[in-house]
Amino acid sequence: MAKTAVKTKVVPLNDKILVQRVEAESKTAGGIVLPDSAKEKPREGIVKALGRGRFVNGEWADFQVKVKDRILFSSYAGTEVSIDGEELLILTEDDILGVVK
Repeated sequence: MAKTAVKTKVVPLNDKILVQRVEAESKTAGGIVLPDSAKEKPREGIVKALGRGRFVNGEWADFQVKVKDRILFSSYAGTEVSIDGEELLILTEDDILGVVK
């Protein structure tokens, strides 16, 4: 019997947001190729999934971001997780600095 890979689905809870980091640039603007050790972790990502929201004054408040938005977040924001070999980040909406348009 052959084993098949099962894709895990992650559903963030409450005010949590699941984000996939955007790949870091491997070359500088001047054309210098950067080794992996010199690259900073990108502070930009794509929203993959949203929780239910935040409970405020007896009601669920909607998020200001939506799935597929490209966002900016602070360097040490969130919790890094690895799911099915994919590196993801779980943030709260407060960790998001802005949306890239």
